[in-house]
Amino acid sequence: MGPKSALLLQGPVGPFFKRFADELEKHGARVTKVNFNGGDSIYYRGPNAVSYRDPMDEWPAFFRKLVAEREVDSVFLVGDCRAMHKAIIPIAKELGVAVWVFEEGYLRPDHITLERDGVNGNSSMSKDPELYRQEVATLGPVPKAEHIGSTFAPFALQSVVYACALAAGGFRYPHYQHHRDLRLFGQVVAWTRSTWRKQAYAFKERGIYEKAVSEWSGSFFLVPLQLHCDFQIVHSDYESIPAFIEEVIETFAKSGPSDTRLLVKHHPLDRAYRDYTGLLARLARRYGIEGRVHYIHDQHLPTLLKHARGVVTMNSTVGTSALYHGAPVKVMGRAIYNIPELTYQGSLANFFCEIDKVDEELFKSFNRWMRENNQINGSFYKTGTVDTASEVLRFLRERAETSNQPVPGSDAKAARKLF
Repeated sequence: MGPKSALLLQGPVGPFFKRFADELEKHGARVTKVNFNGGDSIYYRGPNAVSYRDPMDEWPAFFRKLVAEREVDSVFLVGDCRAMHKAIIPIAKELGVAVWVFEEGYLRPDHITLERDGVNGNSSMSKDPELYRQEVATLGPVPKAEHIGSTFAPFALQSVVYACALAAGGFRYPHYQHHRDLRLFGQVVAWTRSTWRKQAYAFKERGIYEKAVSEWSGSFFLVPLQLHCDFQIVHSDYESIPAFIEEVIETFAKSGPSDTRLLVKHHPLDRAYRDYTGLLARLARRYGIEGRVHYIHDQHLPTLLKHARGVVTMNSTVGTSALYHGAPVKVMGRAIYNIPELTYQGSLANFFCEIDKVDEELFKSFNRWMRENNQINGSFYKTGTVDTASEVLRFLRERAETSNQPVPGSDAKAARKLF
């Protein structure tokens, strides 16, 4: 048993939502897809596709009507902070319609995330470490995940096609505003810039990686940055990445032991859009720690995590990778894994001074719980290794079978129906 009438809103770039719709229909569900721009429509066409071309303030009423006419029981979307999705999630809850939110995997690689009502800072996952210990004790062995391999090439190709179709179809969707700047000319300029920056950074940063894994091992804090336009910023008290950077550097200058360093790692997908070289240099001079702040880009992250004294992050999924590799983590925003006994709960100033250890057993329990409850082996962008669409439907049908039981890890006190 799964959804009987599913409404698909905006999904990941590429054909995944079409494959997912085909899988739903194969098992008897009625599917409706709403396209908001030319990029959506290039990957999803057919009689069950509806184009929304009106102003955004009319969208909630359109959504209500669509739910009533199609007798929708389940809504699926990617990005619960996108404007068109934020506007209707409360309405769907009011109408008793299940909202399922896809996201890139909390556990990477080889997984995608699917949660009820929200993801990341909107997730209903518990912050009680005992819940994970107790519930995992009743589960079997960790299921083997199929290795997906690199998804960058198909993702890049699908993104280019999407951006071109969005631009070409702009006249058909006059009121649409994308959550990121995908104007074609700007993208060409940005990624051309990214190519030469990659070479320039490699030259400027030569020798840093070798020092990090040898003479600096255990005496540097890694600060992985996020995309400048990442919705995760919303799940923090920062207005921007530079504001986060400044607080970290100022606190490190005042509290970090004199024999430690900061390695600030740029997000690989942000290289085309942002360069914090000047900002980092100015802040290091202002706070008197020149020579102790290093800006890095393309070094091997897992190896750096193994040698880091600790990791400071806003709320990046790099935090879970750090815990996996035994690096203590201080979360400065709101992250699903920011749990007492798992991440450092004291101040950032104290984090720089204290030696902390990761509770490996709790981390294993946390991961095992997620594998059972919101992680699906697969990829939005790559096919062949795993039939991700069928895995998603299997996941949903399993949850439908237990729809009268309380949702594990939720703060809800009573059971709620999933469909």
